[in-house]
Amino acid sequence: MNKHIIWLFTLLVFVLAGCEKDEIGNTATEALAGEWKVTVDAVDEGGNVIAEDCYGLGHILMNTYNTAANTPTEMYVDDIGNFWKYKIRVKSDVNALTFATNGAAPNEADECDVTIDGGKILLGAATTPHGTPADSIVYYISFSDDEPGMRYKVSGYRYTGLAVDD
Repeated sequence: MNKHIIWLFTLLVFVLAGCEKDEIGNTATEALAGEWKVTVDAVDEGGNVIAEDCYGLGHILMNTYNTAANTPTEMYVDDIGNFWKYKIRVKSDVNALTFATNGAAPNEADECDVTIDGGKILLGAATTPHGTPADSIVYYISFSDDEPGMRYKVSGYRYTGLAVDD
């Protein structure tokens, strides 16, 4: 009987020790990182919208997230294949909440170069479809395999995950 109690106690200790949660720290780009619902508009050289939702996609999902290096000076901008199929490493400034490629950058998801400029996160500046405030994202993007001079404005809000915001 004592052997069974000792065995059960030992098993209980291992089970409880296995349930401890590791404390995972924040990523270096946490302030910029997120899942976003955005629209894509064609713009002229001055950034003025010339065609709203130019491909009729409506709100699409895209992500911003840290690189494997986990530094505050670079992150990924990724449309998850929902617009042009791009995954771009951009320079980021966590304190200023800005990001850009600083010229053309290789597209890790497709065979073209991509330029992103004017990227910024505006805290609490968007309104979700159900009327609550959310963070806003905006940036301008162009592709080497697109018509010369074509440029797009990508803008939207931090995705809430609520069905009313889909």
